[in-house]
Amino acid sequence: MVPVSPEPSLSATVRAALNAARKAQDKERTLVLGTILANLKNREIELRRPATDDEVVDVLRKGIKMRREAIEQYTAAARPELVAQIKVLEEFLPPAVDPEEIRAAVRSAIGGGANDIGKVMAQVLPKYKGRADGKVINQIVREELQAG
Repeated sequence: MVPVSPEPSLSATVRAALNAARKAQDKERTLVLGTILANLKNREIELRRPATDDEVVDVLRKGIKMRREAIEQYTAAARPELVAQIKVLEEFLPPAVDPEEIRAAVRSAIGGGANDIGKVMAQVLPKYKGRADGKVINQIVREELQAG
């Protein structure tokens, strides 16, 4: 018998939010959550198994990234619905890591002998996978390498 977790999986939480949005007739929220669940289903088909919470976070982050790129392309004023969609998706992400915690990990990696961006990123990125944006980590690494 497989032990059952007391808290629902992230994909179940997103599905429940979609059902609640449908019942509330919130068209924008229904659209964005439905799109993400379709992306998640495609990911599960690729994997040939149900997605883990980390993989669901990856799908959510990719959805956010696509919308941010579209905002950059068109300007936020032209696409306010994308800003709203990003806020909906961010609700399901785990809490972000404090940049100072990342900075401390970067300094530790540099102190351990990593002296270029690739080596530092290879040590730091896995620690914060799914909890911090790679761009933020990369920016901190660049700042610390220039300062050091």
